Amino acid sequence: MSETDTLASDRITWRCRRGLLELDLWLGGFWATHRATLRPDETAALERLLTLSDMEIADRLQGKSPDSDAALAAILQRLHTYQAALLSGSTMKKTATLTFSDGSPSIELPIEQGTYGKPVIDIRALAAQGYFTHDPGFTATSSCNSAITYIDGDEGLLYYRGYPIEELAYKADYMEVSYLLLHGELPTAEQKTAFEYSIRHHSMLHDQMENVFRGFRRDAHPMAVMVSVTGAMSAFYHDDMNIFDPKQREIVAHRLIAKVPTVAAWSYKYNEGQPFVYPQNRLSYAENFMHMMFSTPCEAYEPNPVLARALDRIFILHADHEQNASTSTVRLAGSSGANPYACMASGMASLWGPLHGGANEAVLKMLDEMGDISRIPEFIKRAKDKTSGFRLMGFGHRVYKNMDPRARIIRETCYEVLDELDLRDDPQFKMAMELERIAMEDEYFIARKLYPNVDFYSGIIFRAMGIPPSMFTAMFALARTAGWIAQWNEMLSDPAHKIGRPRQLYTGAARRAYVPMDQRSDQRSA
Repeated sequence: MSETDTLASDRITWRCRRGLLELDLWLGGFWATHRATLRPDETAALERLLTLSDMEIADRLQGKSPDSDAALAAILQRLHTYQAALLSGSTMKKTATLTFSDGSPSIELPIEQGTYGKPVIDIRALAAQGYFTHDPGFTATSSCNSAITYIDGDEGLLYYRGYPIEELAYKADYMEVSYLLLHGELPTAEQKTAFEYSIRHHSMLHDQMENVFRGFRRDAHPMAVMVSVTGAMSAFYHDDMNIFDPKQREIVAHRLIAKVPTVAAWSYKYNEGQPFVYPQNRLSYAENFMHMMFSTPCEAYEPNPVLARALDRIFILHADHEQNASTSTVRLAGSSGANPYACMASGMASLWGPLHGGANEAVLKMLDEMGDISRIPEFIKRAKDKTSGFRLMGFGHRVYKNMDPRARIIRETCYEVLDELDLRDDPQFKMAMELERIAMEDEYFIARKLYPNVDFYSGIIFRAMGIPPSMFTAMFALARTAGWIAQWNEMLSDPAHKIGRPRQLYTGAARRAYVPMDQRSDQRSA
């Protein structure tokens, strides 16, 4: 769907929202159900109908005001057919009935069904009845409608805009996938060329941003630098602040996808005490990042094509992953209308947590702790002992109860990189491969579906390429930027979007009177 089509569709969605609740449900439901199948003349007729007042529309639907417009009469007939089907139950939605043990009136809640996935109970009506739901960690809560990414953890499936991750990883590149996430469809050759040109020519940072980097200690963690510099972009780019303008959101998207690799590479260079390296427009996305990371003014640098393709594939595998902690953070920050660069910085801050984007760094720390392949049995024994408090990093996944589909792809990529760099006999990589073998053969791991995950292999690949562990989460943030932007853009494009405002179950003290200072006792020691 083009930008013009999207705007037209959004306009009709807004106009279906009426003052009369019955019309609101009738017109809105009809448009949501049939907009993909209406002919252009039918859509135009519906738009003409929606220019009328509620009472005029009601009169026409009730046959009180016959219309000589044949197309309008046809769309009115389709509306009647839709309503009759609803009343007969042929398209009636399922509902769940919430009953109360104290005899309070029961509440009917609609059940929504997406393209794939488990049914979702719409609980929005509960607030009007004086109830909230309690779901710490939001593990059983759908926070939004999204058409971007689908995950089936039980079956081990990951789709971007309906395309299986396996097909995209082997047949597309990161630029193509970024375009797909943003626009919903794969680009034509002409669209991809224009998109790549725009990204290449937005990759430089404002010259004064060097001063932002130089305000940090040389040993500052690269993620601390990335979060700050990305947020600081809001002080340098003022011409794209109307976030409700689709064109300006597109400019923001291109700038962030283009500039975050530069920010990441410069965070590393500053850490190392090396001069900043400017991007080269002749290079691909992954090659350009490698050039900014590893080249110096002293000699020419040509990115290794095998490593560049491996890096590009890693970027694809990490581009989006539904409503995880960092994506939800971006959406929640963005729901208030916050500056888009600040929203991306908030996502990076969330990703930095060791339970989220820091897992691949934890894998390498674990291997460092093992030290030698002979100690693996000792660590396996500790992992199986529930009282030890130790767990193997890089195995299993909170969402995937089958093998992570990305892990299958990145495992193959990992071996390609190790062979290219002749590192199969490196002691640490031999340790990693032995751990992988045990996990794939040991009944303890198989029964619990503790397969090596994407973090296990990505950490090994990054180490082999010469990327230090402190940069691992920065690499993740770089790849995830396209997904964050797509999610942020989708949220702001939704006419029903509103500021996020989770509720709480208050468990603090009941109301009490203020106690003067001289009458207080230390309650903590009581």
